[in-house]
Amino acid sequence: MNFIAVRHTLEELKDLLNQLSNDDFALPILYLGNSSIGEHTRHIIEMFQCLLNSYESGLLNYDDRQRKNLIQTDTNFAIQSIDDILKSIERENKSIVLKQLLFETYTSIETNYFRELLYNLEHCIHHQALIKVAVFQLEDIQVTENFGIAPSTIEYKKQCAQ
Repeated sequence: MNFIAVRHTLEELKDLLNQLSNDDFALPILYLGNSSIGEHTRHIIEMFQCLLNSYESGLLNYDDRQRKNLIQTDTNFAIQSIDDILKSIERENKSIVLKQLLFETYTSIETNYFRELLYNLEHCIHHQALIKVAVFQLEDIQVTENFGIAPSTIEYKKQCAQ
């Protein structure tokens, strides 16, 4: 598993959060359906936390997130939460059962830690793309050129430039 990509993506998110005031972090953004950068960040963090917290039991349900308001209103708490994830993300692969409620019926499928980590990485990048929309409305906030862009798209753009 390429833990470097996960680390890089979460570090990019931390770099952004270090530039934001708590007011900007919690500000509802019209173009995000009045959600905030903080809400998208909380969603990213809690998905990773859910995976990590389910590792030992091997039973994963992303619907069972804690939904802590502090993560979406306090940049320092969000950064600390990301640091906690980064400290424990590198684990051995193992089988996991993913359980999800779909239309009032629970469905379970077999998966594994690396597959779910990859899902979380892609999910994180997707939400960073949404966050980038909000960042354009704020002054003096810098994100990297590839913030919120899938690695396959970055590689494709490199090939087109040659």
